[in-house]
Amino acid sequence: MFKKILVPLDGSNLAAKVISQTEDLAKAFNAQLVLMTVGSAAVGEVGESSPEAANEAVARLPAVKYLEQTVAALKAKNLNATWTYKQGASPAREIVAYAADRQVDLIVMATHGAGEIAWVLGSVAEKVVSHAPVPVLLIRVLLPKPPEHKSELDYFSM
Repeated sequence: MFKKILVPLDGSNLAAKVISQTEDLAKAFNAQLVLMTVGSAAVGEVGESSPEAANEAVARLPAVKYLEQTVAALKAKNLNATWTYKQGASPAREIVAYAADRQVDLIVMATHGAGEIAWVLGSVAEKVVSHAPVPVLLIRVLLPKPPEHKSELDYFSM
């Protein structure tokens, strides 16, 4: 059913919480896992450096090292895993485009990543769910807390 599963990660501990559940899915469907990070780090403008220099700069990014280590750990568990790093100002747009262009069957991501507010769905997750060409499985990574102030209760009565 699912042959290629895309797992967007932003480097946060919250986003990484989906990896164990995704491992189970990959085993159940004998699927390939593609871990993806979208960064906005400039590694050289066009014409400023050679493609080789740009590739070397990308390879030194902490996000790429994180992806390499995570994929190595998945491969050690006999899972078919690869990674991709994309640059772009809009992570959601890059995730959706990758899924459409690379015959991804499922996107698995956390409801929240770095810097997200617990009461609302993460902005990247919301955009991916709204525009993805394939099913999206959101995994709750934050435990909901009851509202502590009347103003929080009023928010939900609108």
